[in-house]
Amino acid sequence: MKYILVTGGVISGIGKGIIASSVGTILKSCGLRVTAIKIDPYINIDAGTFSPYEHVVPHITDAIQEWVVKQAKVPVDGDETEPQVCVIELGGTVGDIESMPFVEAFRQFQFKVKRENFCNIHVSLIPQPSATGEQKTKPTQNSVRELRGLGLSPDLIMCRCTTALENSVKEKISMFCHVEPQQVICVHDVLSIYRVPLLLEDQGVVGYLSRRLNMPIETKSRQMLTKWKEMSDRSDRLLEQCSIALVGKYTKFSDSYASVIKALEHSALAINHKLEVKYIDSAYLEPSTLQEEPVKYHEAWQKLCSADGVLVPGGFGVRGTEGKIHAINWARKQKKPFLDANSTEFDPESKHPVVIDMPEHNPGQMGGTMRLGKRRTIFKSSNSVLRRLYGDADYVDERHRHRFEVNPELKNHFEEKGFRFVGQDVEGERMEVIELDDHPYFVGVQYHPEFTSRPIKPSPPYLGLLLAAAGKLQSYLQKGCRLSPR
Repeated sequence: MKYILVTGGVISGIGKGIIASSVGTILKSCGLRVTAIKIDPYINIDAGTFSPYEHVVPHITDAIQEWVVKQAKVPVDGDETEPQVCVIELGGTVGDIESMPFVEAFRQFQFKVKRENFCNIHVSLIPQPSATGEQKTKPTQNSVRELRGLGLSPDLIMCRCTTALENSVKEKISMFCHVEPQQVICVHDVLSIYRVPLLLEDQGVVGYLSRRLNMPIETKSRQMLTKWKEMSDRSDRLLEQCSIALVGKYTKFSDSYASVIKALEHSALAINHKLEVKYIDSAYLEPSTLQEEPVKYHEAWQKLCSADGVLVPGGFGVRGTEGKIHAINWARKQKKPFLDANSTEFDPESKHPVVIDMPEHNPGQMGGTMRLGKRRTIFKSSNSVLRRLYGDADYVDERHRHRFEVNPELKNHFEEKGFRFVGQDVEGERMEVIELDDHPYFVGVQYHPEFTSRPIKPSPPYLGLLLAAAGKLQSYLQKGCRLSPR
């Protein structure tokens, strides 16, 4: 197993995820089996219950290295073959207190797996103040120095910059960061993130990693990278636009819905449309906001009414839930759901518990009690839009993350009103997929389809939403789920 650790310095949000994904893409295009791990440096029994607005100080764990080795061996890409390369993105910034246990774990790890099986890519910022236009290397020098002080030495320094790195700047970084000039990689701003793998490929990253880690690389034409280039070129030429209203609770930070946004982008690109996401705080759609902040209320409703499609991602807790219901109600009535009932999450004594907790997954405490991971959903109806979008599959395996479910006792009540539960779990007890009759596209799913969306293979539920929003869904289905030639 070859391990590639991606760290970051100077600021958070520097682009480690894009670099890690790009490195994985170009290595995969060489015929290697590649897996990936994303580490958020917070240690908690169930870190997924945090609000995106919160952080905590972690506790030390001795299990980090064992966990990485175990996860790196899990087969990916639908086969049972063990991966050859694991790209690990360590979240946060080098020097942050919460990442210290992880940095120390990888300092030890590099000796455990040996140098020929471990390398470090460090992503850093090269600021370019507008007053002088000069590319500054000092933040990167300091960041690399701090990384070395913690026991890790970068093999590649990936420099995030506004414009292409000047040769003199590259040489300066090489000299003061103790690496060869070819180990300094320029990652300047490009038209779309899909160009980053091509940018790394052009600067010889594959060749360097092949030599450094002694990895077998296919010399034949790399079809995957050719497809990637075609997709990148098409991304730059998009003219038509499609707008989606994202009605959620954490819209101050777009990263709160990173997977959802990426899934929307993948689907928009597949249908040759630019994506416009209209972020709407669901609380602003509620009548109470009209009394307290009428401007925000009207602005939120204007955004919703002007969108081509509506997406309401999941979220825990009471806040903003009424606004979500108002948005769903509007979308249903305008042929784009309203639920006149309550949930035991918000009112445990509700007389109309449409949404109930799962007793075996919720023994009275929030942490560590979710229904998590890949689960199978069986399609119970052949007359299902989503089933057709999945290629007329009898079942799908998607990732779950929930502790509440639709009350099965009310299944018949829903279906009498046109809400059909077309997908259920293997036991036939849990409602997994719901569709609304006599509607252009109304689909609700229990799972998180955005987690498996990829740029070249978008998530079917998201693709269906974008197709319907662009008025192309029926044509797509009639053509056997084939997109028009580009």
